[in-house]
Amino acid sequence: MARSILSRIALTTALAALGALAHPAWAALDIGDPVPKFTANAALGGKTFRYSLADALAKGPVVLYFFPAADSNDCSIEAHAFAEAVDQFAALGASVIGVSADDIDTLSKFSVKSCQSRFPVASDEAKTVINGFDALMQTRPDFANRLSYVISPDGKVAYYYQNLNPDKHVERMLNAVRALPKATAAK
Repeated sequence: MARSILSRIALTTALAALGALAHPAWAALDIGDPVPKFTANAALGGKTFRYSLADALAKGPVVLYFFPAADSNDCSIEAHAFAEAVDQFAALGASVIGVSADDIDTLSKFSVKSCQSRFPVASDEAKTVINGFDALMQTRPDFANRLSYVISPDGKVAYYYQNLNPDKHVERMLNAVRALPKATAAK
């Protein structure tokens, strides 16, 4: 009898686990969702300042991308790609900001080295911004996931893309900004 009860418990546990896999938690704010406004310590060209999402949105759309760790190979590749595309984003009226859980001193160096002093990166050591944007890496909760958003000037998600591979983030964000209504993109 005890064996039968243990078998049922094991079966129930296994079925629950399979059910959780069949319906994974969505790890991004959805298109049309309002985004949390934030201010954070940021670095641009090695100099620190207070970044305000509300102030940036007052000037046009914002490409907000989360990355796991400054100076890791893939994060450096992604930052370099965003740096190379900053002029294209600016021509469309958009700005770029990167966010990670790294401390501001690390990001200050990263802003020069990998971001080429072309766009700011913000520190979110407490992970309040990362959690607010559902960007926490589930398998490694000390890190942000690689997740990019296009935020329209009205403070809503226009597009998002999540993939640990850094290769397509810039291309997808540029296409999403290009697809914004002209009045929105050139505010």
